[in-house]
Amino acid sequence: MTNAKPTSAVKPKPWTEVATHLVDVAMGRKPADLVIRNGRWVNVHSGEIIPGTDIAIAAGRFAYCGPNASHAIGPGTRVVDAGGRYLVPGLCDAHMHVESGMVTVTEFCRAVIPHGTTSMFIDPHEIANVLGLPGVRLMHDEAVAMPINVHVQMPSCVPSAPGLEHAGAELTVADVAEAMTWDNIIGLGEVMNFPGVAANNPVMSGEIAE
Repeated sequence: MTNAKPTSAVKPKPWTEVATHLVDVAMGRKPADLVIRNGRWVNVHSGEIIPGTDIAIAAGRFAYCGPNASHAIGPGTRVVDAGGRYLVPGLCDAHMHVESGMVTVTEFCRAVIPHGTTSMFIDPHEIANVLGLPGVRLMHDEAVAMPINVHVQMPSCVPSAPGLEHAGAELTVADVAEAMTWDNIIGLGEVMNFPGVAANNPVMSGEIAE
């Protein structure tokens, strides 16, 4: 396995930094970087498949989606004919244990990006079972370097069944509190120790409070 980035892609700038530029592209005042024409847009909100759709992209973000993006095409705009192919928004994997697949975050991204996944929410519970907080930090730091959105949740139950298993590490309330200060930790991972929650176990209650 390698720690090289899976692609040379660069994450787009925050929307707040490019919003006015996107509006200019949508209104035809500035050219798009890329226009994809003649696609079938899969509208995941309405459930429709809309033929004859053009999409204009600028600064790595969607600026226009509609029947005709001619107004967004300039001398330097790359134009691609979709030929009636489906235009699907980036897919989001809402819950993943990457290390359960015996691969690194990098290798997992390398496998799923070509199939349309652009966002993931990972819970590195299994590596925490073995390496504890340093293992979570390892995956957190690798996730930050990926060209897609890999959001990390802090494992909550290590061990998952106290007294019934021999885990390689144990996470405490203090560990969870520390992890919550890291840039790419977005919340607490799945809480498997439901008996501990029901019994108001101080560790589980403390982790949830963090």
